[in-house]
Amino acid sequence: MSSPTPTNNISLPKRLADFPTLPEALDYAAQGETGFNFYTSRGELTQVLPFADLSAEARSAAKNLCGGGVVPGDRVALLAETAPAFLVAFFACQYAGAIPVPMPTPVAFGRRDAYVGQIRNQITSSGATMVITPSEFMPFVEEATAGLELLLVGTLDDLKDLPQAEGLKAGGPDDLCYLQYSSGSTRFPKGVAVSHRNLMVNCEAMNAAVNVSTDDRGVSWLPFYHDMGLVGFMLGCLTSQTTVDFLPTEDFARRPLAWLRIISDNRGTMSYGPSFGYELCSRRFKSSNAAAPDLDLSSWRVAGIGGEMIKPQVMHAFADVFRSCGFADTAFNASYGLAECVLGVSFSTPNNGMILDHISKQELGDNHRAVPVEDDGSGAGRTFVACGRVIQGHTVEIRDEDGNVMAEREIGRVFFSGPSVMQGYYGDQEATDACIQDGWLDTGDLGYFKGDELVIVGRSKDMMIVNGRNYWPQDIEWTVERMEGMRSGDAAAFTLEQDDGSEQPTILVQCRPSAADVREALVAEVRSRVQNQVGLACDVILVPPRTLPKTSSGKLARGKAKANFLSGEIQPLAAGV
Repeated sequence: MSSPTPTNNISLPKRLADFPTLPEALDYAAQGETGFNFYTSRGELTQVLPFADLSAEARSAAKNLCGGGVVPGDRVALLAETAPAFLVAFFACQYAGAIPVPMPTPVAFGRRDAYVGQIRNQITSSGATMVITPSEFMPFVEEATAGLELLLVGTLDDLKDLPQAEGLKAGGPDDLCYLQYSSGSTRFPKGVAVSHRNLMVNCEAMNAAVNVSTDDRGVSWLPFYHDMGLVGFMLGCLTSQTTVDFLPTEDFARRPLAWLRIISDNRGTMSYGPSFGYELCSRRFKSSNAAAPDLDLSSWRVAGIGGEMIKPQVMHAFADVFRSCGFADTAFNASYGLAECVLGVSFSTPNNGMILDHISKQELGDNHRAVPVEDDGSGAGRTFVACGRVIQGHTVEIRDEDGNVMAEREIGRVFFSGPSVMQGYYGDQEATDACIQDGWLDTGDLGYFKGDELVIVGRSKDMMIVNGRNYWPQDIEWTVERMEGMRSGDAAAFTLEQDDGSEQPTILVQCRPSAADVREALVAEVRSRVQNQVGLACDVILVPPRTLPKTSSGKLARGKAKANFLSGEIQPLAAGV
């Protein structure tokens, strides 16, 4: 195997995403020597893809797309495996003016039918005309596309067997660049529509926020179907001609220390992950009983944290474990973002480490104010990590329920405005109008300002995020309601914060039987079905009938159900009474 692409281009000047469109960014990067490299969990380099090769292969495949009947504006669904084939297909769409739709691979799903249902809904809701997949996943895709009239369901090699058209017409700045689906919802998929202008502005701002230079090299195990993996460490790095070393997500899960090994061996400078990724590394090393890992992490200057609520105790533990390897906790770089803003909303200043804010729990809950208190171990406060300053050219406001802008340290809903705001949810104007008004995006998150630092305290919207993955509570509730003897509104799903700051998925289930063995069987069946069909391990708590509150229109009031449970108004039933 040849050597990985170099960190530095010899003669190509560094440009930080100041391009009108993504194809123009790749054309520029192709003039240099940098690119993408792919590794196994054992640190073996398997494939090298310089940007020059990516451009050439993608242009050729784009002609096959057009020869196969794809026209500008068509959507093409792509299973987002961490491999060159996905990148070639993704950029082929760019050169052809088509809109790629990255979809998850089945690796993370516990049940075949749940996965097949998810990707079928994404294919149909996007109106995709083609589906391109690695050969090993073809049986899943064939099942998901059964009965659909598509131009092609096949591999990249199958695409290359199609005739080639002569001309290519890439999209312009205001055309759609890609659709980004949440990895969570199967019944209610929402495709975030991102234009070339949205993407390039956000990439330029993110590159500036972390001071990307010619000496930077990225390392990533984040999946390409997730915004942080797709944009943060593929598109964002390509638009700044930055070399990236990739480790497949499933390989990271098996051997998390391989992530750190690649950083050490290749002198990686930038790598991001949710808190649980760092925690997995710490736990794996501690369980290995090794005296000290043979790693040199001194080159790692931006150790980014994002994708879920940041757990400071987890990050401190990581720093403690790997300090002897040259890791400096000043490298921690907290950030905040969401796919509806392409990716980045705010970033911490590099080399400052985590900025912590310990505030009163009572003031937080009762008065929605972030009042600093001493962290004396009494449990009267909660510690949050500041997520940095809002990216250049954009604005964040904290608003109350009436839409009034709130003062510093007042907690309210986070609204975001600027050229990174998505075009909308594809094909769903009602959902778009519900979250974007007058150019302002309601993120659905709660936060406050500490000076000019944005602090996120929680999510007002219903999405559940567990270990960096999104889950829709409706999917969990629907799974329970389909069980024999259950009714609509019999279940409420949410997360409950634990003492260590983690979020525990929980389901309240209305139970009518009183027999102990029946109740025990119900708990076991609910837990099993949710695990199998949604892929989530949940606490199951039985509650009396007619306990879960409803709105005036008869819908489940999920937020109120959680509040009533926490206050003690809803009391659990004993599983065996």
